[in-house]
Amino acid sequence: MLTKRTAHFAVALALLAWFVGFAGAQSVLPPSPVRSNDNSDRIQRIEKNTAVISLGENKAPLKLSLHELMDKFNVPGLSIAVIDNFQIVWVKAYGVIGAGSKTPVTPKTLFQAGSISKPVTAAAALSMVEAGKLSLDQNVNDQLKSWKVPDSEFTQTQKVTLRRLMSHTAGLTIHGFPGYDVDAPLPTVVQVLNGEKPANTAAVRVDAIPGTKAVYSGGGVTIEQLLMTDVSGKPFPALLRETVLDKIGMSNSSYEQPLPPARAAATAWGTYVNGKPVHGKWHIYPEMAAAGLWTTPTDLAHFAIEIALSKNGKSNRILSQKMTNEMLTPVLDTVGLGFFSRKG
Repeated sequence: MLTKRTAHFAVALALLAWFVGFAGAQSVLPPSPVRSNDNSDRIQRIEKNTAVISLGENKAPLKLSLHELMDKFNVPGLSIAVIDNFQIVWVKAYGVIGAGSKTPVTPKTLFQAGSISKPVTAAAALSMVEAGKLSLDQNVNDQLKSWKVPDSEFTQTQKVTLRRLMSHTAGLTIHGFPGYDVDAPLPTVVQVLNGEKPANTAAVRVDAIPGTKAVYSGGGVTIEQLLMTDVSGKPFPALLRETVLDKIGMSNSSYEQPLPPARAAATAWGTYVNGKPVHGKWHIYPEMAAAGLWTTPTDLAHFAIEIALSKNGKSNRILSQKMTNEMLTPVLDTVGLGFFSRKG
C-alpha cells in the first residue's frame, strides 16, 4: 500500500472483504470493535496462498505467499482490514513504511487512497443534498461561485449536474492527476480546472454532450470539490471531516494536502513499481476530492460497513437508506454516484 498501485491493493482487499461479507450475510449486525479471536488459521491460509496464478492447461498453478507477492512487486509494506458479515474481523500490517526504512507498518499507518477518495467524497456531497444545500440535477453553474463550467456546443441542450459529475457522465475531460512533488508550487483548484500554471494537467472541459456516455473523469470530481466548498464556505478537509469522517469514527483519515507534521509522521512512503522511493516520500494532491484521501484500511472498512448497513436500513449516520440506494444505483452503464457496480 506504499504506491498508488499498492495503496489500491491493500484498500481493495478491505473493499473486497466488504462485498464478500455483504453478499454472504444472513443477518445485519451493528458495527463492533475489531475481532481477532479464532482467526489465526484463517490469516495463515491467506498469507500462505495470497495469489494463485494459472499457468495454463495441464500445468500446476503458481502459488505466491503474501511476502512473495510483496517481493515480486517491490512493496515495502501494506496493511489489511477484513470484513465479514458487516464487521471488521481482523486487521494486520506487514513490512515497513518505505524502502530503506526500519519503521514497521501498523494498522494505524496512513496510506494515500488514490481514487478511493471519490466514493467518500460522494457520500459527503449526497449528505449536502439531503440537507438541501446541493441539488443533484440542477446546472452546477447555478451554484458555483469562484468558477463556471465553460459553455460550449456540447452544453447547449444538456448541462453539467452533480449527479453527472459523480457518475462520470458529465462529458468532462481529464481522467486522473499525477500529483505534485513536495518541492513544486501548488495550483489552486481554479488553476487546475483551467489548466493554468503551475497546474500539471490540461484544462477540464466538456467534450461530449452531458448524460450521453460514461467516461471516467477526475476532472469532473474536482468540479464537485469546488461546488462543495463554494456552497459550504468551508475548506474541503474540514467539510469532509464534518460530513463523513467524524460521524463514523474515521479518526486516522484526512483530506489535508499536504498533511500537517503530526499526521505526516504516521504515513507510509510512496514507492514506484521498480522499488525506487518517491522524492519527498509522496506527492501532494490539491485535487482532494478525486485523489486526496489519506486513510487506513480499518477506517475505510468503517466507511464500507456504514454504506452497507445504510443500504439495509440499519444505519443513517451519513445518509438515509433512500439516498444510499440512490448512490448505489447505476446512472449509466455500471456507474453509480461515486461507486461502480458490477452485475453477477
